[in-house]
Amino acid sequence: MKLLASICLILFLLAWSDNKDVFDLLNRFYKPVNYPILRNDSTARFFDSLKNKIVFWKRADVFNPAAIVKDNKIFVLSRCEDNPAAAIGGRTSRIGISSSEDGIHFKSFPEPVLYPKNDSFQKYDSPGGCEDPRIAETSNGTYVLAYTSWNYKIPRLSIAISKDLFHWIKKGPAFAKAYHHQFLDSASKSASMITRMINNKPVLAKIKGKYWMYWGEHFVNLAWSENLYDWYPMLTKNGQLKQTIKTRPNHFDSDLTECGPPALITNKGILLFYNGKNAEGKKADPGLPDGTYSVGKVLFDLKDMETVLSRPDTPFLKPTLPHEIRGQYKAGTTFSEGLVYYQHKWFLYYGTADSFVGVAVSK
Repeated sequence: MKLLASICLILFLLAWSDNKDVFDLLNRFYKPVNYPILRNDSTARFFDSLKNKIVFWKRADVFNPAAIVKDNKIFVLSRCEDNPAAAIGGRTSRIGISSSEDGIHFKSFPEPVLYPKNDSFQKYDSPGGCEDPRIAETSNGTYVLAYTSWNYKIPRLSIAISKDLFHWIKKGPAFAKAYHHQFLDSASKSASMITRMINNKPVLAKIKGKYWMYWGEHFVNLAWSENLYDWYPMLTKNGQLKQTIKTRPNHFDSDLTECGPPALITNKGILLFYNGKNAEGKKADPGLPDGTYSVGKVLFDLKDMETVLSRPDTPFLKPTLPHEIRGQYKAGTTFSEGLVYYQHKWFLYYGTADSFVGVAVSK
């Protein structure tokens, strides 16, 4: 009995230590290279069935990446824009895929894996395209992609499902069925589905029998789902969206609070990385240029996922390198969307200046 008790104690301490290490590692990042790891490609061609012609789908910019580990490689799914002459928001975005064995040097595949096409979701996806993906994996190996459908009118948070990362089944707007379609035609984006570590891999977690995600842009809301594609936002008693966190005047997140990569359950709570945009003028953080995007974090209570345990006043990742302040968005951007655990380190992938992909690695 004493031997069995000792073994149980050791296993408990090891599990506790692993969780502790996860939280600690997620607080310490550095930028291993001072150049973009992914950028535009003016030679990449793709036949667009909607336009009925060949398009150069990566000619303008490649940025805002999701990330996942599969077959001992890191796969990054990036937003790729086609027309460099068009203004921000006026191009067509398609999601491309790249793979790496070291997390820094990538091989990109020639065609996009998710894009507007002649299907029942064209009215949501076209002409603006499929933007800003976040990806997570279920315990049975199904991949769930949350992305923004952009039709030049209303941005909608949408969901797609895949078994191999290359072939995706679109499920449409995430809030289409919720509360008698109340939020179908409301702006929505930026979803961070909640995961937990299983066998050194973040896996979609069920809490109280349901899947959950943080989402939002001007404030953060919590939503739940039973099937990972029909989602129900949390509402106040008068039917408005609940605000778990919102913008803070004179802070790095004074204008926007956009959710980042999938949230992660740690031994201290649920850790969410989010992208704060600095306001302009009197409400701005004076320590950052107006309009700058930086990465912040907030820790939620696992027992009450709307309760904030901690939220630092300053970002832990901000623009410091040339490619983070030189590009389509010149105010400066580190916009995180992808987080993976690979070769005993965390890799955080982010968009820079709406033009490139950068990476930060845990120390």
